Amino acid sequence: MIDEPLNVDTQEGAAGPVDLSGASVADSESPTDAAVVAEEGSDLATAPGMDWYVLRVASNKEEQVRATLERKVKIEGLDERVGRILVPTLKEKRMKAGVLKVHERKLYPGYVFVEMAVEDDGSVIEGVWFLVKETSGVGDFIGSDGKPTSMPQADVVQMLEASKTADEEPTLSGLNIKPGEQVKITGGAFESYEGEVEAVDERRGMVSVVVSIFGRQTPVEVGYWELEKVE
Repeated sequence: MIDEPLNVDTQEGAAGPVDLSGASVADSESPTDAAVVAEEGSDLATAPGMDWYVLRVASNKEEQVRATLERKVKIEGLDERVGRILVPTLKEKRMKAGVLKVHERKLYPGYVFVEMAVEDDGSVIEGVWFLVKETSGVGDFIGSDGKPTSMPQADVVQMLEASKTADEEPTLSGLNIKPGEQVKITGGAFESYEGEVEAVDERRGMVSVVVSIFGRQTPVEVGYWELEKVE
């Protein structure tokens, strides 16, 4: 059980914001409506007979809770009742002490997403309920009257799409260089050259800069960490 305040802030991720406020989470849509959002069997579809629910957890314990729940589900043989357990993150490149590092940022701090089946009356199956409540760092599911409220299918797809981006190449964090700005190259083969930013590739961390070489305007590609703005 949680013995510390919960972080209930939400953040906007790669696939857009997911509404996690208890008052605005709607009832799940029908299978027909869900099929419009995601094809059955795709990575963005919910497993048959299950829905997605939002579990409040202690701040900075999201990954610990996820790993513990996955292990308990396997040990207790509850795989048919509990599917995926996710903590969506976004990979970002950051420069620290001159070294480019990859950092993972949680998109929805304070929450873990659980795909599971519930009883006919909407309550959590007893075995699953005790498994969840006995896990350190866990608060409660978002819902009312002691029953969790399933996420709307549109929000489910957004969350799953955000989860998929965690497997992709990291994006840049804090890059403040835009096309049209004047910059100076501070390293590499074109060190000390000045020019205008032509394009920015945030996925690769590379910037195309147009510089004058032998009197000709030539675009060169350099890492963003090798640039500084010219005021």
